[in-house]
Amino acid sequence: MTQSTVIKAALVGVPAGMLIIGMVSLLFFGKVPDAGVSKADRVSGFLRAPVSEGALRRWIKRLSVDIGARPGGDVKKSRITAKWIESELSEENMGYRPAVRVFEVGEVAYRNVEAELSGTSRAGEIVVVGAHYDSVADCPGANDNGSGVAAMLAIAQAFTGTENMRTLRFVAFANEEPPYFRTDAMGSLVYARDCRRRGEDIVGMISLESLGCYSDEENSQRFPPGLRKFYPDTGNFVGIIGDQNSKELVEMFYRSFRRVSDFPAQKAALPPEIPGIGWSDHWSFWQCGYPALMVTDTATYRYAHYHKPSDTPDKIDFTRYTLVVQALVGAVKHLVNP
Repeated sequence: MTQSTVIKAALVGVPAGMLIIGMVSLLFFGKVPDAGVSKADRVSGFLRAPVSEGALRRWIKRLSVDIGARPGGDVKKSRITAKWIESELSEENMGYRPAVRVFEVGEVAYRNVEAELSGTSRAGEIVVVGAHYDSVADCPGANDNGSGVAAMLAIAQAFTGTENMRTLRFVAFANEEPPYFRTDAMGSLVYARDCRRRGEDIVGMISLESLGCYSDEENSQRFPPGLRKFYPDTGNFVGIIGDQNSKELVEMFYRSFRRVSDFPAQKAALPPEIPGIGWSDHWSFWQCGYPALMVTDTATYRYAHYHKPSDTPDKIDFTRYTLVVQALVGAVKHLVNP
């Protein structure tokens, strides 16, 4: 064979071989992505994910074990936690562009982390899904409130790239726990006041608070004085709780929850003076005239490890907790698409 013949064979054979390899690859590995596939479809395929127990476990471990106790007084831990939440929500992980809302207490900077999914036909109406990321001192805060933050992240990931009528916001708040609780330094109060100052129309705020404790034992559930006779004494349910001005939101959210799940749920729209009714970030939104509710396992009225060093991941009933978070996705979906 002459040199020119070899060169000609190579020029023809190499491209042909590459073509054959490409065709075989398509047979085994599927077709090349269509250039016309929408951004939303790509986001859905690569970033959106259904609620999974594995993800919830990882997030709670990160908060309560890897980071550990996160009291507001520990400025370094507070900053580390906020940055981690920002990273989880980011374009690389979930497809959002989170905003960090910095506020100062004295000369110390704290951070509320916000991610927004703009609405379509009713974009001016805003639904906020929030959870505080701090814990009390010397408490790992797996349930209070690692479970709330993990639930918020799971719901955010489930909504990645979706289109909804109303605007949906996910917010992680600093400084819910003492000594900042119900003070001007409470992160959710700072946030709610800013929303009111901007004239934003928040049609509902959902506070995710201590969601991981469930029991089938009799008398495992306690209540504030006067309420026991109205509710079951077995702590196997999730509570949907608001004040009287948020009654319509409570009723709507409860119906939506029950529409998508048969998990036991109880609702209450009660005076905020009753102990426990306003013990989370929804209280801050009440102060600014917004309807708000709390979804909770009732915390101190059921959870033996409330605000203790023993509030660790092994105390969480992950099977039932996961079912609750899955149902919350459906309930939020109905709320942003009335």
